[in-house]
Amino acid sequence: MNVLVVDDEKEIADLVEVYLKNEDYTVYKCYTSKDAIQCIDTKDVDLAILDVMIGQTDGFELCKMIRDKGLTYPVIMLTAKIEAGDKITGLTLGADDYITKPFNPLELVARVKSAIRRYTKYNTKTEDENIYINGLEINKETHTCLLYNEKIDLTPLEFDILLYLANNRGNVVSSEELFEKVWKERYLENNNTVMVHIRRIREKLNEDTKNPKFIKTVWGVGYKIE
Repeated sequence: MNVLVVDDEKEIADLVEVYLKNEDYTVYKCYTSKDAIQCIDTKDVDLAILDVMIGQTDGFELCKMIRDKGLTYPVIMLTAKIEAGDKITGLTLGADDYITKPFNPLELVARVKSAIRRYTKYNTKTEDENIYINGLEINKETHTCLLYNEKIDLTPLEFDILLYLANNRGNVVSSEELFEKVWKERYLENNNTVMVHIRRIREKLNEDTKNPKFIKTVWGVGYKIE
């Protein structure tokens, strides 16, 4: 597995590289956004770790660039900030996870492993049947999603969210349940992560925000696909 690490703090980038190499990951390390862009364009990357505050093109812009290219591999944002607005910005642009500096390198490695497991599962065939919902086709075999026969570029995390809701079709799924089943972590109060990802999925499905066709909001309870 190939991991792109982008951080202009060389000590942090070097530390992350050491821990990832100890887990047998191949690391593409970049200290500048210019080198990162070249790596994104030329290398086969399986996961990216992006520093938000890197100079020139910041981590948010790099994340957006990755998603605009149709690349769906996981993106983990690193930041010294902890403002909720920054976290929402990163998630809205397609980031999968968010880690605040200073961080425990072992926790970062655990997050990387979790994201890659999800990404590998997303790209591995299974024998389950497809799900069809009013023009929406969720293909469990190829881990792809079609809307009126047009492919929707979902990240592995977005696919898992949509699939979980589809598998529980007709039932209301709370944000807490969705977070703990998909992210495999304990849900904390005032966590906007699920809401941001649902919003992004709706955008990709061209949903009417006032009257969504597929993912309905049950106010005060959660979400459901009818």
